[in-house]
Amino acid sequence: MSETQIISVTEFKAKCLDILTRLDTRQLARVEVTKRGRTVAILTPPETREEAVRNLYGFMEGSVIIPPGFDLTAPVLDEPFTVESGRLHE
Repeated sequence: MSETQIISVTEFKAKCLDILTRLDTRQLARVEVTKRGRTVAILTPPETREEAVRNLYGFMEGSVIIPPGFDLTAPVLDEPFTVESGRLHE
């Protein structure tokens, strides 16, 4: 897979389908499209299914904070179940 290819908007318009095919087949790693010397778009191939699953694992790590002294195993209901009457709460 090659590195970044920098092309102008005009060249991109003329070769759009070929560039997208080369991205899809991983012949290109990244394409920067420029307009008057300034980058206006960056194209990269999509992740494979395996890469997407691999990147999903652990993506929320560190986003939940449990207060000190909070017991995650303690019951959350203050009232007892009343199964005999067919109702959960009285």
